[in-house]
Amino acid sequence: MERSNTPPGEPPKAAPGTDRPPTIRGVAERAGVSKSLVSLVLQGSPRVSDAKRQAVLAAIDELGYRPNAAARSLVARRTHTVGVLLNDMRNPWFVDVLDGLNSLLHAHGLRMLMADGRLDRRAGQEFARTFQELRVDGLVVVGTLPDTAGLAEVAERLPTVIAGNHEPRLPRADIVANDDEHGARLAAEHLIGLGHRRIAHIAGRGLVGELRRRGFEAAMRDHGLAAHAVVESGDGTEEGGYRAAVRLLSPVRGGHRPTAVFAFNDLAAIGALSAAGELGLDVPADLSVVGYDNTYLARIRHLWLSSVNNASHEVGRRAARCLLDRMTHPDAPAGHQLVTPELEIRGSTAPPRDGVGAAAP
Repeated sequence: MERSNTPPGEPPKAAPGTDRPPTIRGVAERAGVSKSLVSLVLQGSPRVSDAKRQAVLAAIDELGYRPNAAARSLVARRTHTVGVLLNDMRNPWFVDVLDGLNSLLHAHGLRMLMADGRLDRRAGQEFARTFQELRVDGLVVVGTLPDTAGLAEVAERLPTVIAGNHEPRLPRADIVANDDEHGARLAAEHLIGLGHRRIAHIAGRGLVGELRRRGFEAAMRDHGLAAHAVVESGDGTEEGGYRAAVRLLSPVRGGHRPTAVFAFNDLAAIGALSAAGELGLDVPADLSVVGYDNTYLARIRHLWLSSVNNASHEVGRRAARCLLDRMTHPDAPAGHQLVTPELEIRGSTAPPRDGVGAAAP
């Protein structure tokens, strides 16, 4: 029996006497076995004798047959892909979450297909259903989506995990998130510990925004500073942080300006840094700023932003672990895991200048 001399990596050559690539039927005829037995060999089944396995492998080698991945997926009813639906790919927070996700999924032979929920107001519904139509093996929803109306329906049919958010609560969808309320407390207590009393918070949206605001206000209240806690609405973007900071820091507000700002995330904090610079305020001498997420932006040297590290890589890794478990046990009760954050102190925070912010409440 003459072996194929096709070098590795080259496209499979056509079956002898034809212009078509070799098929599983041709392999079966050459090996003298049935197509179903060839399929068992390709799947690595132990129910095939060594002699027949060797005959099939020899026929595959001789004909240069390459299994069709799509066809194998239909037979096995698996595509070895996982859909990942993101709120907004422009947010650098997702980088570490995806890295944590991919590290474990890749080790288990799964590939990620990603979609950006920002592209359509109804993306939470449409993309989730699109992933279902693509027959992905599971779905990971990362961050806060604008609309989750269709997610409950999809989660009934597809192993689903929600990462980086605390909602929606669904019977068969696991949640892995940061302890946002505790993280906000860390930021506020750091600023209070430096001597700041007039502290403002640039708030975010959704349940994550609510939890971070709640942690900030609770810390201020516990230290007798509730009257000095100012909250300004934002949207989690750099532009939103800039506009909120201008409203907080402009003299037209009257009274005393805050000596410290805790922002919903790093993007909003960078916007606050820009506003402070335009208003002639030095950071951290005139204004201390703390962000949240500890993205790579916080580590840029000329920013060097103090930020709450929400362990986003660990959130992604745990979400992948939950998805793998749910793929094995689809009817298990939904779980809710919280990852504990830590504060990374850098150069954007310091005691208030001349004790200005340390006056008694």
